[in-house]
Amino acid sequence: MIQFGGGYCSSVTVLENRELTVLDPRTDEVVGRVPIATPERCDEAVASARRAASDWARTPAAERGAALHAAAAAVREAADELAALNSRETGKPVEDARGGVDAGIGTLVQYAELGPVHRGRSLHGAWDAADLMVPEPRGVVAVLTPWNDPVAVAAGLIGAAVVTGNTVVHKPSERCPQTGRRFAELVAAALPPGVLEIVDGDGAVGARLASAPVDVVAHVGSSATGRAITEACARTGARPLLENGGNDPLIVDAGVDPGWAAAQAALGAFANAGQICVSVERIFVHAAEADAFIEALVGEARQWADRIGPLVDRAHREHVHGHVQGALDAGAHALTGGAIPGGPGAFYPPTVLIGCVPAMAVMSEETFGPVAPVRVVRDFPTALQEASADRYGLAATVLTSDMEHAQRAWRELPVGTVKVNNVFGGAPGGASQPRGDSGSGFGFGPELLDEMTAVKVVHLAPAPRPT
Repeated sequence: MIQFGGGYCSSVTVLENRELTVLDPRTDEVVGRVPIATPERCDEAVASARRAASDWARTPAAERGAALHAAAAAVREAADELAALNSRETGKPVEDARGGVDAGIGTLVQYAELGPVHRGRSLHGAWDAADLMVPEPRGVVAVLTPWNDPVAVAAGLIGAAVVTGNTVVHKPSERCPQTGRRFAELVAAALPPGVLEIVDGDGAVGARLASAPVDVVAHVGSSATGRAITEACARTGARPLLENGGNDPLIVDAGVDPGWAAAQAALGAFANAGQICVSVERIFVHAAEADAFIEALVGEARQWADRIGPLVDRAHREHVHGHVQGALDAGAHALTGGAIPGGPGAFYPPTVLIGCVPAMAVMSEETFGPVAPVRVVRDFPTALQEASADRYGLAATVLTSDMEHAQRAWRELPVGTVKVNNVFGGAPGGASQPRGDSGSGFGFGPELLDEMTAVKVVHLAPAPRPT
């Protein structure tokens, strides 16, 4: 995820009189104003969550799961409202926004079911004793969520935290504060007071929460912010849980159908205008398939141009175009797109670049826009080598009909998730564990329950009888 200015959350918006002003990225019209939480409000939210933590931790797991089921039902009732809010604030097409809401509902239900059966282990010790490893809630979790999929991401982090007995202070992204707050309010209404506190604000609010006396800071966003959070947690002793930027490669091997490969690449690069955590950021194509693949990819890009939404705001568009212009200045060529269109909003066309080299920012940094930079390589080992030479480690996709190449790819690519022959494939309940500058800790899946708990080892032995 992209962030500007080095703060804890990206700046969308105009900040006036300590107020977030949110603009529609299609029309530049004002769609909302949200007051920024004061430092005192942030501190009180943390204190309130701390006061509620003990009772919530003692609440039976089945009751916590039932509360999360009730929250999922409330979100389901408000799904159209949330999708419309999200679309107005971020420009995401309504049907895509509704898909994110539905994913969030499914995640809440998943954790409502998994939480009560989350279990520890028993150990084999002495015959007359018992040794247990018991998961316990960590305490107060600060949850800082992004704008590109605000409901689904928040549902995962908040759901896993509260169902395991933690309390939460949630700050939604300032790029979609109304969507984030409305979702959190629906969840909070199903929980006791203080279990889920909500604060709105900019990077300063996120920074205060990350430095507050909390036990976990869970953040989905930029790598720069993740590093700052890690530093803050080193001072406070909180546990950082981070899914940060990515620069995901896609490898097109020799022998695959170039039209199918181009459709996969276009889906990965252009869906949600390229604003997905695991969007395709750089493409390596075997020389044997390059001409046919590139021709097909240009055709795909032109079809996507008719249905792609805007970028989240003009500041982000400037970032995306800066990467593209830098590549063009360094010798790349745009076969389609590559220019800022006229008119209102923050639109940017699907762009296919050829002649790209690793030193270009469009290949070495996260662009997070509808840009498909293509690099032609002589063979599969070269594609693996160049795809692996990156400081990020979120995900990668490999398109190949060679089983040996598929096995080698998932073994060698230094990322948390490798997808073979399906750019957005994955089983329900799957988790991810990013590497390098892409973060640390599991996100989603049953493993996220482990991240939200600490294990206590208990040895129970009988006292000796009085003599």
